[in-house]
Amino acid sequence: MKIKEIAGNNDLSRRIFMERTAKASLGVSVATTFGAALSQRAIAEETAGGGKAKSLIYIYCSGGMTHLDTFDPKEGNKEVMGDTKIINGKTDGMRFGSFLSGIAEVSDKVSVINSMSSTNGAHAQARYQMMTGYNQLATIVHPHIGPFAEKYFGKRNELLPDSVVVNRGTSNSGYLDPALSPLPVANPDAGIANSVMTTTEDRFKQRMEMSLDIGKNFVDKYQHYSSPKGYIEFYDQASQLLQSEELEAFDISGESNRQDYGMDKLGQGCLLARRLVENGVRVVEVHCGGWDMHNDIQGSMSNRLPSFDQAVSALIKDLDSRGLLETTMVVVGTDFGRTSRINDRAGRDHQPAVFSTMFAGGGITGGQTYGASDANGRRVGSDKVSVEDFHATIGYGLGVALDYEIYSPYGRPFVFGNHGKPVTSLFG
Repeated sequence: MKIKEIAGNNDLSRRIFMERTAKASLGVSVATTFGAALSQRAIAEETAGGGKAKSLIYIYCSGGMTHLDTFDPKEGNKEVMGDTKIINGKTDGMRFGSFLSGIAEVSDKVSVINSMSSTNGAHAQARYQMMTGYNQLATIVHPHIGPFAEKYFGKRNELLPDSVVVNRGTSNSGYLDPALSPLPVANPDAGIANSVMTTTEDRFKQRMEMSLDIGKNFVDKYQHYSSPKGYIEFYDQASQLLQSEELEAFDISGESNRQDYGMDKLGQGCLLARRLVENGVRVVEVHCGGWDMHNDIQGSMSNRLPSFDQAVSALIKDLDSRGLLETTMVVVGTDFGRTSRINDRAGRDHQPAVFSTMFAGGGITGGQTYGASDANGRRVGSDKVSVEDFHATIGYGLGVALDYEIYSPYGRPFVFGNHGKPVTSLFG
């Protein structure tokens, strides 16, 4: 039988078939032979996952959001719930803490995982894993989702960045090329920092040319290292963006529905995220802190949860009304959960054994809850989802082939989701 008959009619299918056959039968890769033809974008299209997401908005709640008072309340368990009241979602079986009334209203578009579990109970390590899918090591820095996705799919826009980090002043690309670093936006109201020229356009160009010349000399001297060249590319892209009309994508001042999101940094960050994906940005992280509630859980929640609820529910409604929700995956993550026992300071302490995350859009079927914690919310009761599984689910929704290897500068192979298993039942 001819290769064409069993591998397909297009050249890409045949090349992929030959490469995989060689790997299976010989234990070797012929990527070097077909590397030029097998672009990462082509492989991505050939091995797409089950979701429909073209973009991702990842809302990250630093500090460890309490799962029991938000997505996983325990009805009839006063000892665990304290003063938190429970409200129903739009579908049978979905329950929320009463501060999440806005999310409850759009719960037919939301899926909740109540069986997340991590082995990291310290903030820095837990946050690192939730952002990268990998445990923190001293020997390597892993990329966040945005740089990995750009490396896999290729750059989407000529001038706009493929990934943006909101409410953070810095970012990096991990072990990947520095040119893939997300663009940081420390304040969504202000847009990109230092984006207004303080000199004439001609003088700005002269300064940039001088800077690039100096950088080129450094790159030429250390041409065997990829990082210097990547930094030059990153700053070159940034300078082009600053002089283009694409910069307007970061300006939310003219948005008529700003109040709907809430005027704090989370609300305006979610609004900026919607505007960016509308303009073609692939991955936007929106960070918000204040979730480490060791003291006065009720008072802390009354200060933090209403604005969170307003921002997230407004984002889902806005994306839906613009026809963007089907192609935009919205994810809520956090460091870990919090203890079912309310401590002597009326707060809740760290609990990585079980916690909750939320998904919406991007092919996700709303109105469902996956997995469960036990009766007191202390351990996983059923259908455990690891942090690796969580990342694999995001990758599956974005269409990433989860067995596709990307190599660090030292030759170590890494895959999206660190070999986790996606929760495919969340997708329609």
